[in-house]
Amino acid sequence: MQIAMIGGGYVGLVSGACFAEFGTNVTIVEADPGRLSALREGRIPIYEPGLDKLVADNVAAGRLTFSEDIETGIQGAEAIFIAVGTPTRRGDGHADLRYVFAAAEQIAKSMKNYAVVVTKSTVPVGTGRQVAELIRRVRPDLDFDVASNPEFLREGNAIGDFMRPDRVIIGTDTTKPGGSERAMEIMRRLYRPLYLIEAPILFTGLETAELAKYAANSFLAMKVTFINEIADLCEKVGAEVHDIARGIGLDNRIGRKFLHPGPGFGGSCFPKDTLALVHIARDADSPMRLIETTVSINDARKARMAERIIAACGGSVSNLTIGVLGLTFKPETDDMREASSIPILHRLSEAGARLRAFDPAGMESARPLLPDGVQYCRDALDAAAQADALVVLTEWNEFRALSPSRLGELMRGKVVVDLRNIWDPKTMREHGFQYESIGRP
Repeated sequence: MQIAMIGGGYVGLVSGACFAEFGTNVTIVEADPGRLSALREGRIPIYEPGLDKLVADNVAAGRLTFSEDIETGIQGAEAIFIAVGTPTRRGDGHADLRYVFAAAEQIAKSMKNYAVVVTKSTVPVGTGRQVAELIRRVRPDLDFDVASNPEFLREGNAIGDFMRPDRVIIGTDTTKPGGSERAMEIMRRLYRPLYLIEAPILFTGLETAELAKYAANSFLAMKVTFINEIADLCEKVGAEVHDIARGIGLDNRIGRKFLHPGPGFGGSCFPKDTLALVHIARDADSPMRLIETTVSINDARKARMAERIIAACGGSVSNLTIGVLGLTFKPETDDMREASSIPILHRLSEAGARLRAFDPAGMESARPLLPDGVQYCRDALDAAAQADALVVLTEWNEFRALSPSRLGELMRGKVVVDLRNIWDPKTMREHGFQYESIGRP
């Protein structure tokens, strides 16, 4: 089976490599010359554990190739996936679909035989039908179907999520005269390896599949925001947020995941998708007030965390050296999109702090987004050296293993603000630290 993936970014590259691992012949079409050159040379332009080997193995096997030309890349493909970016549109919060529609137009001009055109990108409700209308307008003679197959990949665990998914959702045009059985049959064959491991594969209508992705991410974002607010309450009444998270998470109706408090959610999905869902709902005259509030609370929380650090330092950070552990929005990624570190470090810099930061994967991504004066260190201990205060912003596992004794020897001050709760409060205080964390006595 032959497929094409339009877009060699995070979603396109991971999905394309995983489909190739299933035994499918995949061509990834990438328009960016720098990214394309890197892929052809075996350099992976994104950080994702295991992806470099997966790509290399399937390139060597001849199942995965790269092209800059859509016309060449899609020939012979039974399914053509659109996996381009859908960033928040500047000024109004809607998803920006210009890249989706540009890809759809190029596909229409280049197609020679029947194929299913599948949106893999996260797109608002109605996009699949707009893509179909665009293709029909450009090529009235073309025989094709459209489908929506949203991705549910967690950065840092994307390969496992693709190969062993909780579910796969495939939306087709159930209103099409004659039905969409041909498209469904192609998608079933494509995902056949997952049928063999009994992964749930749900076929729906187009609109249902498109909305499902936004609903899933918004629910998870709401769950993160809920436990953050519970953590704030814990600090007021002397309760322990992790015990509460365990206590409610053991209820199967709630579940244990996404109940870890922190400085606010970020990344490529939650901020963008919650905002897009708010606008989708407003446009449909069915406002999502819970999600609107979630967005507002999360934005305010990041700003409040900077003030918390300043308060821990006695009300001023002017001329203080602050060591920063972690910059990316989560561990096991180099993604800085909407990371809490961005507003927090800008505020600390404006307040006069000297910032020394270390992140295992994200420092190059961070440089254009953080204040000019940030010093990027060779490791965590280097960041802590001579610091008046130490702040944890990302819960990389290597930070958990740092010796409190060694930190105490290196630091000038004793303030530690752990916004990811990676250390034990009792142990840190026994070593003389003025230790603060989230939602714990």
